[in-house]
Amino acid sequence: MYENKTDDIPVKAVLACVDTGEFDAEVSIAELEELATTANAEVVGSIIQKRPAYDSATCMGAGRLEELKEQLEALGAELVIFDHELTGVQVRNIEEILDVRVIDRTTLILDIFAQRARTKEGKLQVELAQQKYRLPRLTGMGTALSRLGGGIGTRGPGETKLETDKRHIRKRISYLEAELEELKKHRNFSRSRRKKDGVLCAAIVGYTNVGKSTLLNALTDAGVLAENKLFATLDITSRSIELPDGRSVMLIDTVGLIRRLPHNLVEAFKSTLEEAAAADIILNVQDLSSPEIKEQAEVTASLLNELGCEGIPQIYVMNKADAAPFTDTVFEDDHTVMISAKERTGFDKLLQCIMKNLPETAKRMKLLIPYDKGAFLGRIRQDGKIFSEEYAENGTLIDALVDVKLIKEAESYKV
Repeated sequence: MYENKTDDIPVKAVLACVDTGEFDAEVSIAELEELATTANAEVVGSIIQKRPAYDSATCMGAGRLEELKEQLEALGAELVIFDHELTGVQVRNIEEILDVRVIDRTTLILDIFAQRARTKEGKLQVELAQQKYRLPRLTGMGTALSRLGGGIGTRGPGETKLETDKRHIRKRISYLEAELEELKKHRNFSRSRRKKDGVLCAAIVGYTNVGKSTLLNALTDAGVLAENKLFATLDITSRSIELPDGRSVMLIDTVGLIRRLPHNLVEAFKSTLEEAAAADIILNVQDLSSPEIKEQAEVTASLLNELGCEGIPQIYVMNKADAAPFTDTVFEDDHTVMISAKERTGFDKLLQCIMKNLPETAKRMKLLIPYDKGAFLGRIRQDGKIFSEEYAENGTLIDALVDVKLIKEAESYKV
């Protein structure tokens, strides 16, 4: 039949798409090529067929599949990636016609996630999504599964004989869900503790490869992997920064989004995506240099609504201004700021925007506290932060970050 190459040797792949008019096929297949390249495939060709509906048995029509087979032989390709979700029966039927390995867009995305996950939680989340996607597709895929060796679409939990049995896969899914539930409890506890301690949180969200990790690194020197690839980072990273007004904010980098993100993947990563719903403010990062910025923004907005983030203040961080063909149409205000995370420009405006939109939990003030009000000074010291302190004739002169519950009383000591 066919052999799979090892992970370090790119496999030649041809992309296939049936254009039914439900989305822009050219844009979608261009993104599929980016995904395939990220998964270490060498895209050598593509084929698009316009038809009113997918063929229930083979997705594409018989004539176009024969054309695809000739293209595969001429190009020496050994993998076909469909830009749609395929059933197990469709995969089997197409492979029998083409005599090469066939995967779909979802399998490809899951494979990339399997490559990129580094933490225990990330790996469990990816495997859960893979197993849930695999389970209903076992019917009709027996032959295909038995031929798998390695390569794109096979990373992650693996394809042992045991896992091809539905009963064992269901058992594995139950185990993964239980493990993730424990990790979710730990995450919720950490989140509650942050709230109790008054730690402000800003979630960095956006389409994949818009520069979220580059922004986090530039603001905090976090050292997070930042590559010009889709889904370069999966695992949540959080770092604290101090704002010019003295308040500290925890920045949380979240997984990148993409069109038609597999439902199982959204469900598996929901506990980490929910960091956005629990944040005090959302930094919605967008790529000014992308011709698809509008569509990408819609994908992000849709998922944020799904997570229940409507009431959380958002700042639209228009990134990659250094590479944008035009910037004069961007109107900056208290909720929109233009930056270049790569060149580290626009950060002063960004920090000012964050300060204006965060809930007021503390306020930086210069105060002269009378010596007989030492108890109040002690409360400021305990609940806030003192930047400088000197003794004057009438009391203690301080520059301090005053907790919100003390601000009203502190107003009478302002200088």
